[in-house]
Amino acid sequence: MTKYKKQNFASTFKNARKGMRLTLKSERNIRIHLFVATLVLITAYCFNFSITKFCILFLTIASVISAEMFNSAIEFSLDAIFHNKYSRMVGMAKDIAAGAVMVVTITAVMIGVMLFAPAFISLLK
Repeated sequence: MTKYKKQNFASTFKNARKGMRLTLKSERNIRIHLFVATLVLITAYCFNFSITKFCILFLTIASVISAEMFNSAIEFSLDAIFHNKYSRMVGMAKDIAAGAVMVVTITAVMIGVMLFAPAFISLLK
């Protein structure tokens, strides 16, 4: 049993869009990730990447942005619960969430290098 009313399908999308807008407005790192993702997709288009490579890029980009959004959600939740007061445990939780974002981002860079290196090498030849 929940004290919140049950949402219909359309309102869940409305709330999700609201969350995405909030993240874009409040989180600089998301804007940086989206800017880099746009450059990556334009470059992939210029190199005539296959559908498979584009799918890999989209999944990788979605992973990084999702990890950043989860990190932001964790930070906002902990700040709300602890009223922005310092707590060693809260700091540890935030650091772990940020570390998860770093793991996903480093993996994304490695995937990008593996996908783009052959195209750049052939361009230099």
